[in-house]
Amino acid sequence: MKAKLTALLGWVDARFPLTSSWKTHLAEYYTPKNFNFWYFFGSLAIFVLVLQVLTGIFLTMHYKPDASLNASGVPVAFASVEYIMRDVSWGWLIRYMHSTGASAFFLVIYLHMFRGLLYGSSRKPRELIWLVGMFIYLALMAEAFFGYLLPWGQMSFWGAQVIVNLFSTIPLIGPDLSLWLRGDFVVGDATLNRFFAFHVILVPLVLLGLVAVHVLALHAVGSNNPDGIEIKKNKDANGIPLDGIPFHPYYTVKDIVGVVVFLSAFSIILFFMPEFGGYFLESNNFYPADPLVTPPHIAPVWYFTPFYSMLRAVTINFFWIDAKFWGVVTMGAGTLILLFLPWLDRSPVKSIRYKGPIFKTAVAIFVICFLVLGYLGLLAPTPLRTLVSQICTVLYFAFFLLMPIYSKLDKCKPEPERLSG
Repeated sequence: MKAKLTALLGWVDARFPLTSSWKTHLAEYYTPKNFNFWYFFGSLAIFVLVLQVLTGIFLTMHYKPDASLNASGVPVAFASVEYIMRDVSWGWLIRYMHSTGASAFFLVIYLHMFRGLLYGSSRKPRELIWLVGMFIYLALMAEAFFGYLLPWGQMSFWGAQVIVNLFSTIPLIGPDLSLWLRGDFVVGDATLNRFFAFHVILVPLVLLGLVAVHVLALHAVGSNNPDGIEIKKNKDANGIPLDGIPFHPYYTVKDIVGVVVFLSAFSIILFFMPEFGGYFLESNNFYPADPLVTPPHIAPVWYFTPFYSMLRAVTINFFWIDAKFWGVVTMGAGTLILLFLPWLDRSPVKSIRYKGPIFKTAVAIFVICFLVLGYLGLLAPTPLRTLVSQICTVLYFAFFLLMPIYSKLDKCKPEPERLSG
């Protein structure tokens, strides 16, 4: 039997790089020996992506993207979600896994991005990895936005209405762009079918492709570490990094521990509080979409709220152009400015372990502002909240725009030659 399996493996290897891929990306992919808990989130992101794809496939088996009313006067799309929740065997579990997984995905991605900021994972030679990762983040935002409309509840409908209408504020192309997104003059059946196609086919294909490129680019230059030291600089006679260990079995086992901890927290939320107090699933979304009744307060899901606060923070017209347009520009710039992080950080060291007090203070202020913006985006605007949003928005952009200056002036400790352990 062993001889037959060896022969079969040889036959496959002659036609497909199975063994060489296993060695390149797992068994002989040498990673720094000092990974800490921050390095769980990359593998967790892949795990949650697989979870979302699998649960999404099962949901599409029963979901119908149809905005017309059924015999009971309820939109077919909304009724199909209720059918999944009430009549399909374990349908409620699959739906809650998907909705909770969406929030878990963003939480994991935000922590993964923050780790890159802390340890300089975007710095040379990993600029392309960071750029591809940011494209993954933008594609994920698009995926979440398109999927948000599909339940065809009150908040889904009006949230999509507000966001799509924002694009109409763009000079010259705005009205045509918003019309193209809707597929009609109002958010309706054409919009629902269009968003369904984007959410189920187009964006997932883009996401999977970008994830593959992200991993290949990472394995081409090697993983960063909490010290920000390139382990490839110190190799033995066989070309193996002195401070490196094979990814498998050492980090595959470690990642399994991370997955177990993640699933424990995920299961608690899934079975005991899947709506998470309205942050994961809003109460208004349990009512069918009604174009004639506007909810008293429209707010996106929590993972969009920091940028939604930036949008609302702009209240003044500039150059005779409406404030809404500048709000859209600010919201877009808030995400796109992250693309330039590899070239904004001019510090002589990569890791925050060896950076000085200026950078550490700037990171702390940035985190506080991001969390405050996220919280304010969930609330109805008031003059005081708008003022706080404006201050936090300015500090958010100042963190990036002033980084070339303060990262250069900061007093840093010298990096060690070898990993500190």
